[in-house]
Amino acid sequence: MGSSDAQGNGPHQPAIALSQTLAVGSATLQIDFADGPLDLPRSEIVQRIQTAAQAVSTYYGRFPAPRTRILVIPVVGQHGVLQGTTWGNRSGFSAFLRLRIGQSTTREELASDWVITHELVHTALPSLPDDQHWLEEGIASYVEPIARVQAGQLSAAGIWADMMQGMPNGEPEPHDQGLDVTHTWGRTYWGGAMFCLMADVEIRKQTGNRRGLQDALRAIVAAGGSIDKEWPLSRVLDIGDQASGTHVLEQMYARWSVTPVPVDLPQLWAQLGVRSTTHGVTFDATAPLAAIRDSITTPLPPKPL
Repeated sequence: MGSSDAQGNGPHQPAIALSQTLAVGSATLQIDFADGPLDLPRSEIVQRIQTAAQAVSTYYGRFPAPRTRILVIPVVGQHGVLQGTTWGNRSGFSAFLRLRIGQSTTREELASDWVITHELVHTALPSLPDDQHWLEEGIASYVEPIARVQAGQLSAAGIWADMMQGMPNGEPEPHDQGLDVTHTWGRTYWGGAMFCLMADVEIRKQTGNRRGLQDALRAIVAAGGSIDKEWPLSRVLDIGDQASGTHVLEQMYARWSVTPVPVDLPQLWAQLGVRSTTHGVTFDATAPLAAIRDSITTPLPPKPL
């Protein structure tokens, strides 16, 4: 899982070697490369950022932040996308991302990276108080792989396998409290992602699979709820619940924020029809929630501008 600090003071500004602007729908992304060596052509990193932005646009129906700046900082002698941090409302930009990318990053490492998409998802939620940092990270952790499946960049079986492996990290430990109180790595990232998965399933159960968490998150963006805003969480949850026609987000938050809520994950996977085998994940089309599982990774049509 990635690192994001939507309310930090912003990074030191290094010298810029190259700047390029991308249009993603009606949004613009300014990509600035700090001085430093990169083995891969910068154009390939720009393309990877564009691919990530397309996945986020697919999930939300448009790119969430109108003007985004992405600062790429090469790190000598390192491999891979090492770290990303996202702030809102910096120097005239709705969102500002800092990406630290290893000088020796290979094409394969760049293609398999999840950090860039994760950080771009952070642009799609207002900045929340520190106690709700888990919801920012949980949404980014949950939406990132689903957005990439909806954009045709990952397989559904692959991300369900990752969830089966990772979600147990979000279960409460014996002395944990609610998510607003227990800020460990597992509870912040995987606990937040588990909250999102359970909310998605519950919204779909209550609406006959006509609505899901994606509808709620799209509505928050449509209402102007990008990272440059600072909204009370009650407003975020209310907009999301109105869009789904349920009270799932408000009711789940009221419980999960203050109480350690364990989830029977083996039972959940069985109901969704997700089975782990020696050859990877297989799907059971006869499982009671198989249609919900399929709908989670099926793209919605884009929202009209």
